Amino acid sequence: MQDTYQFIGEDAIFNLKNAENYSYLYFPVAGEAGIKSAVTPNLSGDCKIDQNTFILEPVSAENLHNNRSSRNFWCHVANAGNWSATGISAEEESKKFTGLSDKNEVTAGLMWHTVTRTSDKYQLSAEITSFVPVDENAEIMYVEITNIGKMQVRFTPTAAIPLYGRSADNIRDHRHVTSLLHRIKTVENGVLVTPTLSFDERGHRKNDVTYFVCGFDGNGEPPKDFYPVVEDYIGEGGNFERPEAVVKNLEGVKAGCSFAGCEAVGGLHFKEVVLEAGETVSYTVLIGALKQQEAAEEKTDYENTGSDTVTDWKNADVEHGIAELTAKYKTADKVKNEFARVKAYWEEKVNVSYHTGDLVFDKYIHWVSFQPILRRIYGCSFLPHHDYGKGGRGWRDLWQDCLALLIMNPDGVREMLLSNFAGVRMDGTNATIIGERQGEFIADRNNITRVWMDHGVWPFFTTKLYIDETGDIEILDEQAAYFKDRQVVRGTKKDDAWDEAYGCWQKTETQEIYKGSVLEHLLLQNLTAFYEVGEHGHILLRGADWNDALDMAPERGESVAFTNAYAGNLKDIAELLKTYQEKTGKSTVFLAKEISVLLGGDGKLYDSVEKKKELLLSYAESCVHNVSGEKTEVPVKELIESLSDKAEWMMDHIRSTEWVTDSEGNGWFNGYYDNHGRRVEGEFEQGIRMMLTSQVFAVMAGTAKEEQVKEIIKSADRYLYKEEVGGYRLNTDFDEVKMDLGRMFGFAYGEKENGAVFSHMAVMYANALYRRGFAAEGYKALSALYRQSVNFPVSRIYPGIPEYFNGRGRGMYHYLTGAASWYMLTVITEMFGVKGKCGDLLLMPKLMPEQFDKNGLAKLSLFFAGVNCQVIYENKEKKAFDRYQIEEVRFDGRKLEQEEWKADEAEKSAIIPRTKLEEAGKMLHEVYVVLK
Repeated sequence: MQDTYQFIGEDAIFNLKNAENYSYLYFPVAGEAGIKSAVTPNLSGDCKIDQNTFILEPVSAENLHNNRSSRNFWCHVANAGNWSATGISAEEESKKFTGLSDKNEVTAGLMWHTVTRTSDKYQLSAEITSFVPVDENAEIMYVEITNIGKMQVRFTPTAAIPLYGRSADNIRDHRHVTSLLHRIKTVENGVLVTPTLSFDERGHRKNDVTYFVCGFDGNGEPPKDFYPVVEDYIGEGGNFERPEAVVKNLEGVKAGCSFAGCEAVGGLHFKEVVLEAGETVSYTVLIGALKQQEAAEEKTDYENTGSDTVTDWKNADVEHGIAELTAKYKTADKVKNEFARVKAYWEEKVNVSYHTGDLVFDKYIHWVSFQPILRRIYGCSFLPHHDYGKGGRGWRDLWQDCLALLIMNPDGVREMLLSNFAGVRMDGTNATIIGERQGEFIADRNNITRVWMDHGVWPFFTTKLYIDETGDIEILDEQAAYFKDRQVVRGTKKDDAWDEAYGCWQKTETQEIYKGSVLEHLLLQNLTAFYEVGEHGHILLRGADWNDALDMAPERGESVAFTNAYAGNLKDIAELLKTYQEKTGKSTVFLAKEISVLLGGDGKLYDSVEKKKELLLSYAESCVHNVSGEKTEVPVKELIESLSDKAEWMMDHIRSTEWVTDSEGNGWFNGYYDNHGRRVEGEFEQGIRMMLTSQVFAVMAGTAKEEQVKEIIKSADRYLYKEEVGGYRLNTDFDEVKMDLGRMFGFAYGEKENGAVFSHMAVMYANALYRRGFAAEGYKALSALYRQSVNFPVSRIYPGIPEYFNGRGRGMYHYLTGAASWYMLTVITEMFGVKGKCGDLLLMPKLMPEQFDKNGLAKLSLFFAGVNCQVIYENKEKKAFDRYQIEEVRFDGRKLEQEEWKADEAEKSAIIPRTKLEEAGKMLHEVYVVLK
């Protein structure tokens, strides 16, 4: 068994031998049109468009062992047996663990997956490549079968793809009943399934989707006949690992046959092939779904089909659309051309490249950089481990995925941010049901009111990065609507005057849609949180914070951790307003009249929990249904003072009340209070209780003084760090099912939110340390995650960063994690130190000596200010971070004078004005930085 995968080539392509011998491996294959697939080394996994349109049977991680849903390609070899080119056969299963199995390996790149299998018995090899055309709703299986022996081989090929064709909700609920809705038809090149209804007991709907499996041989010839019905294909007493139709090489049905009320399979039975030694034959199998309106867009002239009914006309239209779609990939040459286009398309999307002294890291971070793109496509639900929710993204996802997009594809981010701000309510909370279209937010019709107290934190993080990267400070003045539904007063009351006819946008008393500036939205989110405090003066935990599993302390729970984050936001908004005043020349801003009450206050108010609650209630009740629509002019100077005072009070309060120590003198910050109002962290009879999140935001916001940061590092290394499972755990073992704090404590320790190495927070810990100048310590946290990820014998995942590593060190919930955006961002902006500063290019590297190659160079290529820049750092002596500084900067080979790059020796940084980059044009430019 090969110990690990190997990177091959220049584009981070990897290869893993005997891949099927490892459990839970799956790979994402998708396009931009909607198809989202998961593919295992045996071609198990599923294929879907959305929650209600699963083409193949939905799978969770534990269903990956179930071969029923596997894509398969059989070769019936006369007088020898039946060989599965995917390894899903009774014969091959019987060889498992004996060492006699077929040789197999996986080779994969961005959005494509190739399985190679070799059979000594049948003297055949198969190479099956799976990919999705960029703009088509079809997954392609391109199969090549080669005679690797010295004798002629005669065989009959059959592709067999079980067609599920319905909602994921029906995997158990009415599974058989929904099969009765199936209308199956064979056409010239495949099998089509069009259910009559979309089954839902709350209200059945007429179905408009046709599911299909179609195919051709390499010359464009269709199958000779078909096996469209599962019952007939597997035979009485048979199964998908030994189907009777394949074993006996039965004649199938011809094109034009129809069946109703059956489970379907796309069984494509091709004509017999005779392969001489060394010869290869190819087949293309297309798996997909088409809606009637999509088919109508592609139809030519079907008005004169002679159909008597609208339904018949539409069915003919869909069949024609599928025929046109599949014809695009009718021959091997057409498939290969599309495959080349797909590979180029996705490689172009990851337009950041890295070069350090570790080639494996450079390839690894390429995959991490691809993960935010995967989450944009798959949401948070559509891969086997992500078996929760129904495919949508959450509020945090909207903002955190933008972090990576700002680096790789900044075009359109401005509009995306403005659309996202429209999800904020006037009470400072936000919509939690997010539609498929950008800027679409949906009212909660299930009356499930939940407020995540951290939601107001993330929009400013992203907006600040956007302004730094682009210099677009004017975005603060842009106007955006506010979301409106029945939930008001921060989720504690209902607006009985609201109904769906009102719509989802906040209105004024004159029934106009109210809009406020981006700055107003940011202030509302952060100021309302400032006043929503518990008995200890910290912000109420409510439904949960970033850790969704802290969900059982809604009354008295407090999140000190995210009180730090809000304090950091208020401080940074104040600093941003200074820049706003300087850049725009404006000394006042216009805000909703109702907000004025949130801007005042002093220490006496801040110290009183009751007065803060009363003030927040008075504000929230002023905008329960409509708002006045009136604006008030606020001096920027007064706004800066108000925000700064609030931030300083919060930080001082935390410093004076929440620093805890153990009996040995180790110190850290308490981050939570439970639903009994008790402090969560510190030294207790049950042992040490420490949570990583509590430290991250204290460090990142600046609440922790420098000496406290050093103490936190020492304590985290002592109580949370575990090298063999990926580094910093999320918490120590509380050894208690804490029903007064959250469900996480019911999980086994070392799993998911309860003590696993949770990549997202571990990366944010690294980011916080880098920001505060503790580069070596930040590198330790990032490096631990990287080493664990690529330690395949333990992590058992393909390249990339998972959501977490479990107690055994295995990577879990791969691909769809916000950790990828934060990892990428931290590597670029902190490790390489390439970032924006109000639109200018700031260079402040924090690379370790071992990160430079043998020539003392480290390189980063990315787009900034519309210019493709390659930043090269030269550290010939491989000095440590705290011993080097920038001595020289060259731009396209020309040495810049110091006044051209604004040297800052205190921060060991250089700033290159944006204008210099913009004037240079859009071709590749080199920024060469000499470190001494």
